[in-house]
Amino acid sequence: MKLIFVKIFINIIFLLFVLTSYSQDINEKNQLALQYFNNKEYEKAESIFLDLYNSQKNKTYFAYYLRCLKEQNKFEEAEKIIKKEIRKNENNLTYYVDLGYFYKIQDKISDSEDSYSNAIKLLQPNNNQITNLANAFLTYGEFNYAEQTYLKGRKLLKDVYGFNFELANIYQAQHLWAQMINEYLDLLDLHESYIQTVQNRLQNSVYTDKENNLTEVLKTQLIKRIQKEPDKTIFSELLIWLYLQERKYEGAYIQSIALDKRLKEDGSRIMELARQAADNKNYDVALKSYKYVSDKGNENAWFNDATSGYMSVLYTKITEKPGVQYNEIVELENQLQNTLNELGTKKTTFNLIKALANIKALYLNKTEESTTLLENTIKANLLSPLQVAECKLLLGDILLYNSDPWGATVYYAQVEKAFDNEPIGHEAKFKKAKLAYYTGDFLWAQAQLDVLKASTSKLIANDAFSLSLFISSNLTTDSTSVPLRMYSKSELLIYQKKDSEAISVIDSIITKYKTNEISANCYYTKGEILLKKGNYTGAVLLFDSAATNYTYSLIADNAIFQIASIYDYYIIDKAKAMEYYQKIINNYSNSTLVNFSRQRFRILRGDKIPDEEMIYLDSQPF
Repeated sequence: MKLIFVKIFINIIFLLFVLTSYSQDINEKNQLALQYFNNKEYEKAESIFLDLYNSQKNKTYFAYYLRCLKEQNKFEEAEKIIKKEIRKNENNLTYYVDLGYFYKIQDKISDSEDSYSNAIKLLQPNNNQITNLANAFLTYGEFNYAEQTYLKGRKLLKDVYGFNFELANIYQAQHLWAQMINEYLDLLDLHESYIQTVQNRLQNSVYTDKENNLTEVLKTQLIKRIQKEPDKTIFSELLIWLYLQERKYEGAYIQSIALDKRLKEDGSRIMELARQAADNKNYDVALKSYKYVSDKGNENAWFNDATSGYMSVLYTKITEKPGVQYNEIVELENQLQNTLNELGTKKTTFNLIKALANIKALYLNKTEESTTLLENTIKANLLSPLQVAECKLLLGDILLYNSDPWGATVYYAQVEKAFDNEPIGHEAKFKKAKLAYYTGDFLWAQAQLDVLKASTSKLIANDAFSLSLFISSNLTTDSTSVPLRMYSKSELLIYQKKDSEAISVIDSIITKYKTNEISANCYYTKGEILLKKGNYTGAVLLFDSAATNYTYSLIADNAIFQIASIYDYYIIDKAKAMEYYQKIINNYSNSTLVNFSRQRFRILRGDKIPDEEMIYLDSQPF
């Protein structure tokens, strides 16, 4: 028995050895043939590829063999061997395509068409045969014959498989958008479960469509189908998706509302639309969306989130708007207070509590009311530790606003100690460092900022780096640091909403230290004050002075970017905005604003940018 096992083992080892040797031989021949082919030694490559094909029956080797014959103009030899293979492989219709191709390159068009047509006539209801034949046509760029193959395959297989994706690919390659879209929509008409796959494929097509025709064709076809089959909600779903891809939130809103009503939904799709619109700073659509859900009533599951979301977006829209009016702030305060009274003080309404405290203290000068609100919120023991920390940071901000830097430091220090290695702790440390900067303790501030450069919070790390660099640059250029002290004082005055006093200090710096680099920051800061008041023309002039008169300054790229942003978002002059974004790209290649500027330039030019490639600034342009 042992002897039998030994013999079997030896036979297995021998077989493995033979197979390995054979495999190595095939591999060596393959590499040699490819080497000859790449070196254009087609005659040498030809015989090896033919030998490999005969031994392996691999169509790839046959294709290389035919290419060698073509390069040597051996057309008769090619025709002869192809016809031989057709006789030997009657079910492999791809050889008819090879033959048709060789007829075509000899201008035997009639023979070529006959060979191609014969292949399609001989098709059987076999998925693999259909696919292989279509791929053979595509190999030679014969899109029409590949299309005919799939269309006949659809008839042969009937309801089994319709080749919609394959036909869509053929139409896409030829930019036949209407036909491509029709295939996808026909597929969804039968199988709605393919929606994600169709969206992915359409998205890829949208961003490779340089003529910008596809989206309009898709939109037109979807609207027609929605009108024809109003009960087929899948087409409405796809139209909403398209509007969101184009960031046309108004269109998405109209379709989403219609779908929500038709399906008697709870507003969840509208909530998602509101979130996306708010993230992309389309506050009007976000507000309408939240209000629609809120109006469903307090029995709706989304009522609290929608009501809270509405007020959060309204707060952001009003406080970010240049030239905001006093009566708008007062009305916002009333709305926030009424909403809080309705929803109550709790973790989920904390953003509204912070917004109300900010409005009271930093816009309406009701610092006592704001402080009381925050202190009572902390005492209620309804918040998470992180939310309590945010309350304390805001209390510190209010004390700084009221010219009590030492009291502010106490709150900042408490948060820093409690959350030492967390983002909010780093934020507290940064606030302490900036407070030291405001009060003229530059060396201590810089030491704290240098530690924060390694913060896990990108925003804090960037802000710390910028302020540290600004301090070091201005301490170096003027050992007495008088201009820097004056400028930091002006920044504190701006924070305290004392713009007139701040401008007076800034003008003094410009008068006394006109050649000092810090004057660039002075022009820039005055520009920010005018921008905040909605004086766009005056702001542009000041930003231009900062950039053109102090091209070497650290603030020059920011000043150019501000001008571009004003033309982009407020004056709405596309050509001017593109001109200034281009200046950032061309003249400030090391600026952190280059990538965003390039993105805005492309968007204004009409390019489509996928969501995954979108870049967002850590804060508003202004």
